[in-house]
Amino acid sequence: MIQLIVSVILFFVIFFGIAFILNMLLRRTWLMAFIYPFIVLLIVDKISLGNYFSSPGESFSKAFSELMSINTWDIVILSSGFLGTIVSGIVIKMLRKNGYQMF
Repeated sequence: MIQLIVSVILFFVIFFGIAFILNMLLRRTWLMAFIYPFIVLLIVDKISLGNYFSSPGESFSKAFSELMSINTWDIVILSSGFLGTIVSGIVIKMLRKNGYQMF
């Protein structure tokens, strides 16, 4: 149970930070929220990135079958990372609205 709490907090903070930096540098508020599902696929599956280009049909079907077989705790942890990217976009929008221009 402690590992779950630490993992949820860690994924939230890591993806909040990555999304915040990408939002600041690229000035695309929701970019990381759109990229996050692909990152989840790379985390969950055990397929190398090159296989997605050499045999895409087999790789995507295997990746989605493995994605559907993850347990509830993994879904909670990965959802906290997605929540971190969403909160980062909201924070960036609020900062820009209040006059803070990052880069």
